[in-house]
Amino acid sequence: MIVKVVVLTGAGISAESGLATFRDVDGLWQGHHVDDVATPEAFHRDPAVVHKFYDDRRRELRTVAPNAAHVALARLEQLLGDDLLVVTQNVDDLHERAGSSRVVHMHGELLSALCESCQGRFPWDDDLGDSPTCPACGNDTLRPDVVWFGEMPYDLDLIEKALVRADLFVAIGTSGAVYPAAGFVRMAARAGAKTLELNLDLSETTHLFDDARQGPAGKVVPEWVADLQGTLR
Repeated sequence: MIVKVVVLTGAGISAESGLATFRDVDGLWQGHHVDDVATPEAFHRDPAVVHKFYDDRRRELRTVAPNAAHVALARLEQLLGDDLLVVTQNVDDLHERAGSSRVVHMHGELLSALCESCQGRFPWDDDLGDSPTCPACGNDTLRPDVVWFGEMPYDLDLIEKALVRADLFVAIGTSGAVYPAAGFVRMAARAGAKTLELNLDLSETTHLFDDARQGPAGKVVPEWVADLQGTLR
C-alpha cells in the first residue's frame, strides 16, 4: 500500500493558471533572454533591469489563481499529511494559496528576498526597486530569492531523503530537461518507489517512469488524486 508520496511540479501546472512558462520556444522569457535576467552575472551587471523584471512577475502573481491541479494536491495533503511532500520548480505561491503547506521551493520564491551580504531570506510582496535595503543588516544588497542558472537549488538534502523513502514519485507538468530535478525519477526508482508522470505531452524522461498519463494538469491531476484516494480508503 502506498504511504509516502513525493510530487514534483513544474511550469506546466502553473501555465494553466495563466503564468508563462520559464523559457518559450524562442529562448525568451517574457521577452527577455534568460541570460539577462536569470544569472548572478546579469544581476551584478544591471540590477535595475533584473529587479524590474521580477517586480513585474511579482505583480503578475496577483492576477492569477490556483487551478484544479493545485487544489487537488492540497486535498491530497489533507489525506496524507506529512506523508506527502510537494517539491516545486516554480517560484509562484499557487500551491500555498490552494491550501498546501508541505511545499519545498527548490528554485526559490518570488515572494521572498535574499540578502547577498548576510544571506537572510525575507518575505517580500512589494517591488524591490532599484537598490532595496536589507531589513536585517542594512546593506543595499537585496535580490530576488530565486535560484538562477549556475546556482545550487534549495533543500536538495531534504528532497533526496524524501525520494529514497518514497513509495510513489509523481512528476507533474515538468519537461524532464533541467537537472537536478530531471534525475529525481531515477533516484526514486532505485530506492524502490513506483513512478508516474502526469504531463501535457511526452517529456524527455517519460520512458523512465513506470506509468505516464498525458493531458492538461487541471484534468489529469484531480483524476489521479481521486484514484489514489480510492485505493487508500
